[in-house]
Order: sequence, then C-alpha cells, then structure tokens
Amino acid sequence: MTPSRLARSTALASAAALPALAALHAAPVVSTFGPLRNRAMPRLAGQGRPDHVALTFDDGPDHLSTPHFLTLLAARRVRATFFLLGSMLSRSPGTAKDMAAAGHEIAVHGWHHRPLLLRGPRATYDDLARARDAVADVTGKPPTLFRPPYGVMTTAAHLACRRLDLTPVLWTCWGEDWRARATPRSVRDTVLRDLRGGGTVLLHDSDCTSATGSWRTTLAALPHILDTCGTRGWQVGPLREHGVPGLPR
Repeated sequence: MTPSRLARSTALASAAALPALAALHAAPVVSTFGPLRNRAMPRLAGQGRPDHVALTFDDGPDHLSTPHFLTLLAARRVRATFFLLGSMLSRSPGTAKDMAAAGHEIAVHGWHHRPLLLRGPRATYDDLARARDAVADVTGKPPTLFRPPYGVMTTAAHLACRRLDLTPVLWTCWGEDWRARATPRSVRDTVLRDLRGGGTVLLHDSDCTSATGSWRTTLAALPHILDTCGTRGWQVGPLREHGVPGLPR
C-alpha cells in the first residue's frame, strides 16, 4: 500500500471510530436521570441508611453567603457535606477553613463549573486534580468525594476519579433552588416531595452559577427541611455518616 493510500485508510478508520468513542465517553450520562439512578445506582445516588438523610451543598465556598449557612447549621448542631469549586475556593480560602474547622465534610465539585461532556480525558483529569489538591492544601485533608457539575458523569470522569481516589456521589432529591423563580416554599416542597429516609439532598450555598441572591431562598427553606426530617425521625448529617455502601468514611 502506498503512503497516500495508507494515510487515507487511517483517516477513514479514525473517522469511523469517532462515533463509538463519543458514545463511550457519554455513556455514563444515563445516571443523570434521577429515577433510574435512584433505583439502579444506589451508591452513585447517595442512598444511605434509612434513618439518616445526607445534607449536601454545591458551588461554594462564598465568603458572602456560606457563613450564613455555617451559622444556621451550627445553631441546629447539624453538619453537612460541601462540594467545593476550586475557582471559588481560591477566592475564599478562609471560609473553607471555617467549614472544615466546624466539622463539615469537604468534597470536590471540580475547578470550573463546566459540563464534563465538553472535556476530553486530559482536561477532565487536570480539572479534578487541581480542585482536589487545592482542597487538600487549604483544609489539610485530601477529599474523598466528587460531584460533577450539573450531575453529568462521563467515562473520563470515572477514570479520573479512580486515579485520584475520589468517589462520585450525586443525589436523590434537590430543591431546584438555583432558579430565579424559586421561593423558600418551592425549595422546601421540591425537596420534601422526593425525600425518603436514606436520601441525599442537594442544595446550593452560593449563587455563583445560580440566580443572583438565590442562596437567600435556600437559607430560608433550610430550617423547615431540617424540622421535617426531625419530625420523621431522620438524623441529618454529612455523607461520611450516611452509611452508603462502598463510600469512604
């Protein structure tokens, strides 16, 4: 075979392989569908012991909003898991130290809040590694949990997590608190509609990727959510106390 024909054949083979590679990269996206995830992927969904609810927050730390959540949680003697963005951590390292000092679990949400579907393996790994290292440097403890932006996992993200000793965890219910039209009541009702014992709640302690001021709505909804958990006999705490099989403790 001549060099030119070999080059054409290689190019054609590469082009033919692209759809298969893209499908492999995107295959884990099926876990984004909550009902399927909750039924078929309990560890990824954060399904824990039935007498406990895991409380988690994304998109911090923010020195303007996160301290209000820390104050409320301290008053209620509740600890939570905070999935931090490296880009936010670099702006508010003192707030992250306060979170860790208060006994909250610190986890990774990536460095930038961008969809992993748009990133290749190297970019995915670099983003997660950068965020993981930043959390370890600021808090003095390597994080063990990861939650992808928008809850969208990819094959590259799973492989990066394995290399970095991170375990991905999503959620069983959320408050849709990032929306501009969200109210304290809508956040509360949306969480409680799907919350069961053993569930993991997703809320946001920052509005860096949400409607401006939306954190105030979340903060106002939180006491009623905690009260309802207490009435139903559920303890509330971080994922490390949630009893998810296979999750680091």
